[in-house]
Amino acid sequence: MKGISFLNPEFLWLLSAVPVLVAWHIWQRRQQTATLKISSLKGFASSASFLAKLKPILFVFRILAITLVIVAIARPRKVDISSRTKTTKGVDIVLAIDVSGSMLARDLKPNRLDALKKVATEFVKERPNDRIGVVLYASEAYTKMPVTSDKDAVTEALRDVKFDQRLQDGTGIGMGLSTAVNRLKDSKAKSKIVILLTDGVNNAGFIEPETASDIAKEYGIKVYTIGLGTNGMAESPYAYGPNGSLLYRMAQVEIDETLMKSIASKTGGKYFRATSNSKLKSIYESINKLETTEIQELKFYDYDEKYRPLAMAACALLLVEITLRKTVYRSFI
Repeated sequence: MKGISFLNPEFLWLLSAVPVLVAWHIWQRRQQTATLKISSLKGFASSASFLAKLKPILFVFRILAITLVIVAIARPRKVDISSRTKTTKGVDIVLAIDVSGSMLARDLKPNRLDALKKVATEFVKERPNDRIGVVLYASEAYTKMPVTSDKDAVTEALRDVKFDQRLQDGTGIGMGLSTAVNRLKDSKAKSKIVILLTDGVNNAGFIEPETASDIAKEYGIKVYTIGLGTNGMAESPYAYGPNGSLLYRMAQVEIDETLMKSIASKTGGKYFRATSNSKLKSIYESINKLETTEIQELKFYDYDEKYRPLAMAACALLLVEITLRKTVYRSFI
C-alpha cells in the first residue's frame, strides 16, 4: 500500500493468528467428519450437493472478515505532508560597491569590478531568505537597488554595474557607507549588514568615513569591509586612448587598511583583504557563514483515514456469512 501508514501498527501482529485459525479449522473438521465407504454415490445425488460443496466458503468469509478487522484497528491512513518555510529572524544586507576607475585594474581577472560582480551574484543566490540592496559609489554615491527580497532584481542590478561617467571619479568611502546606512536604518530585521568594498583610499565626498561608521554603530548596523587589490603593483587604467579605449600602466596599489579595519571594528564587523579571485570568493563565503538566518519550517499533515471501508467490508462479509448459515446452509452439518 504505497503512501499508507498505520497509526497502531502493533495490531498487525494479530495477523499471525490467521494461519493458526485456518489450520485449527481444518483439523477440527477432519476430527468431526465421519467416513463411510460405499460402492457408489449415485443414490445420494441431489440438488443440494452443489450447495454443500460451497459451504466452506462461509469459513473463508469469516477469515477474510477477521483479517479486515485486524487491519482496520491498525488504523491505515494516507498521509499528505506539505511544508513551507518562514523566516523568523532575517538579515538585511546592503552591498556598497566602489565603482571608481581603479576598479578596472587587471590584478583580478578579467578585472576587479567583473570579478566582484561574479562573486557578489553567487553570494546573493545563497541568501534566498534575506533582503539585499546595492549601493554604488565613487566620489558620490547612489542606490542602485533598494533593499528587497527579489533576488532576480538584485542579480540583474549587479549584472548592470559598470564604470561610467555618471559618478565623478574618486573614492568617497564615507559617501558609500552613509548611503548604505540610510537604506538600513529603519529596518526591523534581526541583523543589519553592510558589506563595504573598496580598492583605494578615501579622497572624495563631504561625509567622512569615521562619521558614517559612527552613524552605522548608532543604528546597530554591522559593517564588513573588504580591501580589493593585490599587494604591490597592478595594471591600472590611467587615461582614454584616441579610439576611446582605456590605456593601462603599472601603478601602486594603495588601500587604507587602517581605516577599513577601524570601520569594521567600531561596528562589530570584520576586515578582509582580497588579493585574488579565489580570495575574494572565500571572503564572501566567510561572511555568508558568519551571518546566518533563522528559518522555521512549518509542516502540515493531512490524514486520509482508510479503516472505514475495511470495517464496512468486514461487517458485510460477516452479515453474508451469518445469513447463509441461518438460511441456505441451516440443514447442513
